[in-house]
Amino acid sequence: MPRHFVNFEDLTKDEILQVIDYAEKLKKDPFSDQTLKNKSIGLIFMKPSTRTRLSFEVGVYQMGGQPVYILGSSTQLSRGEDIKDTARVMSRYLDGIVIRTFSHQEVEDLAKYGSIPVINALTDYQHPCQVLADMMTIKEYFGKLEGLKLAYVGDGNNMANTLMIGCALLGLDVSVATPPMYEPNSKALQTALEFAKETGVNVEITNDPKEAVKGANIVYTDVWVSMGQEGEKDKKKLFEGFTVDDNLLSYADKNAIVMHCLPAHKGEEISEETFERFADVIFNQAENRLHAQKALMSFLYKNLNS
Repeated sequence: MPRHFVNFEDLTKDEILQVIDYAEKLKKDPFSDQTLKNKSIGLIFMKPSTRTRLSFEVGVYQMGGQPVYILGSSTQLSRGEDIKDTARVMSRYLDGIVIRTFSHQEVEDLAKYGSIPVINALTDYQHPCQVLADMMTIKEYFGKLEGLKLAYVGDGNNMANTLMIGCALLGLDVSVATPPMYEPNSKALQTALEFAKETGVNVEITNDPKEAVKGANIVYTDVWVSMGQEGEKDKKKLFEGFTVDDNLLSYADKNAIVMHCLPAHKGEEISEETFERFADVIFNQAENRLHAQKALMSFLYKNLNS
């Protein structure tokens, strides 16, 4: 059976650390891994994308493979074709599927009914490839992961869900601050708490941003209105006080860094001044999508039968 990366926890702690270490090597030597030579990887996009599409297309090419971009609206999926049938058909043509879509169940079904590796490039529930690159970036700046504290401030969306799980799994304390009624997914919280029992870290949910960032080494934010929620613009009023700015950062560790998965709505979830001050971190974080995803693909294809 192929290995998949549908959820961040599909890989063990040791496997994730192995992928991150290898990503650091690939960053220095981009064409050294040709694991995808003579392989075709389908890139299905049901949502708009900049970083995800570019990083996967370039990554597959650098690894010797053929990226096949598939606009979701141009496929029979958009006309109601059974996901089981799509998975079985694509498995006959392709060597792997990367999909960016709304429904997490859709990605799980692709993995269940197909016979090739499936990578979740974003769903409404998780964004595991982003968090893989985030952990690589944190390790670059601090030289470690364990023992650090990450504070997430903003909407309890797919990023909050995945960061909770990723931090708990890898040994970072994590505190998530959202307005009331915008807390992270309960399933994600339960998963994070289960990992926290093993790693001994703290997982905290709060409605107080200052409490969340207290002593944090990493302060992380994301847009308040995610893709597919454009009709909920009024909810921004509920996020007053949740902007990552110099005032909020004064509660964090003095050497804290700020991270953002992009795109950024400056003046909303992050101030322009704070964004520019940590622009090197944020754009290095974006670049690391390429390296982390290449290392992930190499891992999955070297462990096809495990």
